[in-house]
Amino acid sequence: MKTLFLLQLISTFYMVGLIWFVQIVHYPMYDLVGRSSFVKYQQAHQLRTTLVVGPMMLIEAATTVAIVYWPPPGMGPYFTWGGVALLFVVWFSTALLQVPRHHALSSGFDPVHHRALVVTNWIRTFAWSGRGLILISYLFQILPH
Repeated sequence: MKTLFLLQLISTFYMVGLIWFVQIVHYPMYDLVGRSSFVKYQQAHQLRTTLVVGPMMLIEAATTVAIVYWPPPGMGPYFTWGGVALLFVVWFSTALLQVPRHHALSSGFDPVHHRALVVTNWIRTFAWSGRGLILISYLFQILPH
């Protein structure tokens, strides 16, 4: 149980830090790349991001499902199902909002798709931050006083 929770804590906070970096620094700077090299940049971005994000997202998803079945002591339904709900928000937002914008941008820079990517990414930013808050609140609940 402790290992499961620790893996979830690490993977979630990895993603929280990464999504805030992407939201505040990385995505807003897309328009600075330059149109002539943007397609190559976007293709490299998609490949490299998958390598950095994919494993952690899978670990986070696996531990989220596992915690539903084997919750650590004192982790009630608020923590487990709240985490599940927010993870669904992250995954659905990724699949339905961010991936299509990245796909559109892989054909060339478009300010409309770029702006939509930045705006819709706030959904994932807040959902992952919410997951982090849930895990921290559980951690404070179980720590000795």
